[in-house]
Amino acid sequence: MASTAHRVCMAMLALPAIALAHGEIVVDVGHTLAAPGATSARGRSEFEFNLDLAREVTAALQARGRSARLINEDGLIPSLKARPQAAEGAAFLLSIHHDSVNAFELQPWQWQGQALDYNDDFAGHSLFVSRDNPDTARSILCARIIGARLQRMGFEPTYKNGRRRAYADPMHAVHYYDGLAVLRHATMPAVLFEAGVIKNRDEELLLRDPARIARMADGIATALVACLTAGQPADDEATADGPPLQPVVE
Repeated sequence: MASTAHRVCMAMLALPAIALAHGEIVVDVGHTLAAPGATSARGRSEFEFNLDLAREVTAALQARGRSARLINEDGLIPSLKARPQAAEGAAFLLSIHHDSVNAFELQPWQWQGQALDYNDDFAGHSLFVSRDNPDTARSILCARIIGARLQRMGFEPTYKNGRRRAYADPMHAVHYYDGLAVLRHATMPAVLFEAGVIKNRDEELLLRDPARIARMADGIATALVACLTAGQPADDEATADGPPLQPVVE
């Protein structure tokens, strides 16, 4: 449990309601060209998946009248800390990623002459927040609303990350990952979204489908706008700020 002084400090840093309701939303494309993240079961980089979805989320937010900006579209951002720095002054930061599995859980296979690997046991989206963020309460609330909206639309979450990361909300697959640099260095509420497991051969095909990408982006945008416009953190969200439980990852 965070100290009273810590909670007061966090509350002072929280953005006013008008800034949340009308401020810019920054969408971060996870990973880079030089460090493209996981490789899918069919050999496509995570960065490419992230870019496709991040572009659609940004467009969906703009279609709802929100100021939204994409960062790291060229894949050349110089560091992890540069991501929240590039979002400075925004009302919210959403970082888009796609999930993998542990190396020891992968199975080898051949795809179009390439020696690759896969795991068909896990599929689904998940969300992450940090208690080192200055507005953990709003971060959790928006993650919950995004998760709930996607589930109502028929998207299924994964619970595999509960093996390593504590839950902020188990129903909607929202986890604490305090040490994530893109979340902990942000000066605004921030969420990292894992859209699905690209090592799963069936889900990879879904995550490549333009119509499905657009539908998922629509759900994310709808939920995020609702959260920032009218959402009020619950008591457990408002008292969520506290010392990190995970090692810091710079």
